[in-house]
Amino acid sequence: MKIIPAIDIIDGKCVRLTKGDYSTRKIYNEDPVAVAKMLEDHGIRHLHLVDLDGARFRRIINIGVLAAIASKTSLAIDFSGGVRSTSDLMLAFDSGAKHVTVGSIAAANPDLFLQWLDMFGADKIILGADCNNRKIAVNGWMEESDIDVLSFIQEYETKGVRHCMVTDIARDGMLSKPATDLYLEIKNNCKINLIASGGISSIDDLQALSRCGCSGAIIGKAIYEGYISLKELSQLC
Repeated sequence: MKIIPAIDIIDGKCVRLTKGDYSTRKIYNEDPVAVAKMLEDHGIRHLHLVDLDGARFRRIINIGVLAAIASKTSLAIDFSGGVRSTSDLMLAFDSGAKHVTVGSIAAANPDLFLQWLDMFGADKIILGADCNNRKIAVNGWMEESDIDVLSFIQEYETKGVRHCMVTDIARDGMLSKPATDLYLEIKNNCKINLIASGGISSIDDLQALSRCGCSGAIIGKAIYEGYISLKELSQLC
C-alpha cells in the first residue's frame, strides 16, 4: 500500500482543515516546498497536493507551489483542486503533476471527465469520490449531490477508471479512524485501485486499510500533529 502524505495549500501555505470547513484552517508551515523536501528526506515517494483555494474558487490558484515542489523534489505528485477545463489539466501535468485527482467535474460533467480519461489515460487520472453520509460532495466540499458513492465508483469503473480516491468527509481532520467499513464495501463490489483518505491517526489504522485491500492511504493531520512520525512512515515505504 502506498503511503501518501498530503500537503493542502491556502495562500501558498501548508494548512489543514477539519471536515473540509475553511473556517477551521490551521497553518502548519509557510513553506510547503520545505515540507515536501522533509518528506522526501524520510523516504517518502508520493505526495497528494491539494489546492484548497482552487477547489473553493473553481480555478487553479496555487500552481506555483506544484511547480516548485516538482522541480525541487523527485516526489510523485498527485494534484487536485480547481481543475475545471482541459487547459487546467494540461497546466497541472506541465507543472509537474504525475497524477491529477478529479472529483467535481466527474460528478457535474461526466462527458468531459471521460474525454480526459481518453486523452491522458486511466493511470494519469484519479477519480475523486469525496462523500458525506455516502453522498458525493463537490466544489471544495461546499456542495453535496444526491449521488451515492458506491454507485458513482461502479459507474466509472465500467467506463475505464482504474484509480479512485475516497474521502469520508465526516472523518477528515478528525483523527477518528478511517471509514474501513465503507472501504471494505467498495472493495467487495469493485476491482478499482482504492486510495483511502480521512481519519487516519495511527500505524494501526494504516494496517487496517491495507487489510481492507486499499492500494494507498492519504495521511495529513496525523503527521502534522505528531500522531504518526515520519520515521515510522519511512519504515513502511
